[in-house]
Amino acid sequence: MVLESFDYYEILEVSQTSDKETIKKAYRKMALKYHPDRNPDDKEAEEMFKKINEAYEVLSDESKRQIYDRYGKQGLENNGFSGFSGKDFGDIFGDLGSIFESAFGSGFNFGGSRKKESKSKFIPDYLYKLDLSFREAVFGCKKNIKTKYKSFCKDCNGTGAKDGKIETCPECQGKGQVFMRQGFMTFAQTCSKCNGEGSLAKEKCSTCHAEGFVFIEEEFEINVPEGVDDENRIRIIGKGNQQKNGSRGDLYILTYVESDDYFVRDGIDIYIEVPVFFTSIPLGANVKIPSLKGELELRIPPNSEDSSRFVFKGEGIKEVNRNNYGNLIAVIKIVYPKSINEEQRELLLELHNSFGYESEPHKNLFEECFDRIKNWFKPENKTKNKKN
Repeated sequence: MVLESFDYYEILEVSQTSDKETIKKAYRKMALKYHPDRNPDDKEAEEMFKKINEAYEVLSDESKRQIYDRYGKQGLENNGFSGFSGKDFGDIFGDLGSIFESAFGSGFNFGGSRKKESKSKFIPDYLYKLDLSFREAVFGCKKNIKTKYKSFCKDCNGTGAKDGKIETCPECQGKGQVFMRQGFMTFAQTCSKCNGEGSLAKEKCSTCHAEGFVFIEEEFEINVPEGVDDENRIRIIGKGNQQKNGSRGDLYILTYVESDDYFVRDGIDIYIEVPVFFTSIPLGANVKIPSLKGELELRIPPNSEDSSRFVFKGEGIKEVNRNNYGNLIAVIKIVYPKSINEEQRELLLELHNSFGYESEPHKNLFEECFDRIKNWFKPENKTKNKKN
């Protein structure tokens, strides 16, 4: 099988020097964006999702990555890796159960078995994107959410066939795979006619349109804990997809937090930029600044440098499920006037001259340098240089 032509690093939007953690984060972001549950009936998203998984399987494996970096996809093909081209989502989740587990955590159940008898139309757990404001994430909140979970179609018993009547696939003879021989090597490929099921519906179920499942809408309230951050995961037990036996998987809520106009978050610490007019720098200043709990007084010592940081301990964000708070860090930014009038110019000049020799530090710094340079060009020194 010839691997499809696309670059693994480009597909995950990472560089060739990226470490494993960077690749994992990029994969999480892309996989969530193009996940089939979030992009139903979107063929382009489906293809992109397959490419993302293929790229991650290679780049997350040190040996495969080394082969790819050195020999490209042809090297991988020669070592028995054939990618995900032509596979359905059932194959992908079967192959990548361990990948999803390592990237998202062991709570995800994407199935590790490739046995046909355990193959399911869908996985029991699924993802839900939840948008939160900065305030909701920092202080916690209650959110009312509406979801659609999958449930096996009762009219066809989850087969996708009218009245559950199915027949053996004539293409693969019920194996779910077709085999191709190239030279001395044999390659297995998912049967495109039955999508690896090994069987076909005699007539499609009109209730589920041959999908084998239906969507059921559900609305309920959840508690968002104080301090959640962007791309944190909240597990809601028993609110996932429903299996044939009536049990339900878990719902995994992925949080997406809006940025704030004033505070910049870094874990449980927050930063705030404090503009300070240049005249306050030699004098020092006391400035009232906002915090998550109200206001604080920032004391700026005289002659503080631009970008100086001042830490307020315990004034940051609460760590999720722990009674521990981060810090608020105030960073000063010296602001200069965009223009000055004639009166201001005279006042500044008068102030400047009042410092005398101290107002021109460059003269003291470069005086010796200037004398040395002048000495280079004296006639007697020019003669010495020519002799040398």
